[in-house]
Amino acid sequence: MQIPQSVDVVIVGGGVMGTSAAFHLAEAGVSVALFEAHELASGSTSKAAGGVRANFSDELNIALGARSLELLAEFGKRPGYEIDLHRPGYLFALTNPGDVELFERSTKLHHNYGVESRMISPHEARSISPLLHTEGLLACSFTPNDGHCTPEAVVLGYASGARKHGAHIFTQTKVIEIQTKGDDISAVLTDKGAISTGAVINCAGAWSPTIAAFVGLELPVTPYRRELAITEPLGPDFADLPSSMPMTIDYSTSLYWHREGDGILMGFSDKTNPPGFELLRDPRFPEKLGALAEIRAPRLLDLGIRSGWTGLYEVTPDHNALLGEFAHVSRFFYATGFSGHGFLQGPAIGEILRDLYLEREPFIDISALSAERFTESGELRPEMNIV
Repeated sequence: MQIPQSVDVVIVGGGVMGTSAAFHLAEAGVSVALFEAHELASGSTSKAAGGVRANFSDELNIALGARSLELLAEFGKRPGYEIDLHRPGYLFALTNPGDVELFERSTKLHHNYGVESRMISPHEARSISPLLHTEGLLACSFTPNDGHCTPEAVVLGYASGARKHGAHIFTQTKVIEIQTKGDDISAVLTDKGAISTGAVINCAGAWSPTIAAFVGLELPVTPYRRELAITEPLGPDFADLPSSMPMTIDYSTSLYWHREGDGILMGFSDKTNPPGFELLRDPRFPEKLGALAEIRAPRLLDLGIRSGWTGLYEVTPDHNALLGEFAHVSRFFYATGFSGHGFLQGPAIGEILRDLYLEREPFIDISALSAERFTESGELRPEMNIV
């Protein structure tokens, strides 16, 4: 497919953010070209655990998660694609009094946004997540309408929908320069050719600082490697497990697990990983994972690991996204730095990027997510309910 001479908007990045933006813009009648340096969903999106939730401590993240859940629930109709959405809930297991207080406050915020959420006892938690070992637990936070789906399917669904509305999507095409005239964008150069445009949306994830640097914008996004695993199929010894269990997270250690096909998907955030783009699997990961499982889900130790993979978190200093328009170059938008909760917010972010481009009011005020908050005059708003 030949690159068109011009479009209204160029999107950089073919993960959930880029394809969601492409779909929502194209659906609104905007001409779009999306460029992905590799394949669709080949960056962080396809490496995600697939969790979707509104269980956050920050009001913006609650609203973004709740709206995305609404859009995912209707995904089979719009854009019209099967994403294997399951909604058995999210369960955070809490061992520290301070964490219990944090989630009690979060629960009140959830209710303000219409999110079903409650604090439950360890006994009740074990009844809905039977692998959970409750020793040392004080309480748990449960949001029953959260869940998980297939990240690649969401990306392919948005890409398919965008194409139906006329969007041009190019893979194996690297953006190498953004040209400007004064404060205005004039063109984007790729390794396959140039395209005229007056607007760019940077959805390049862990690679977004490189794209932003083309227009002189510094984005505080740092890549960190994360790893997860899928167990061998569950045998007769696990016949007591229900077919659907919540995404369960031991909050103090970040160990998490949920049903995935005929096995269990599990992982944790290894805080000892140095920053960088290295994706080699850690030979000690199974040992580290086993040590955490022995404490909070010892039955997992009876399962062998069938497969696994690594991916990148795109992390900001306060674990909140960077979302907005660059003040010094007109029509340069960015959506990045989601710090591990980007996949689940992608549907809502696509709507917001559409509205920002069309100069309409988004459904929620996102000014607090501007990259300018990291200047001396900015105000940080750390997200605490992270994995």
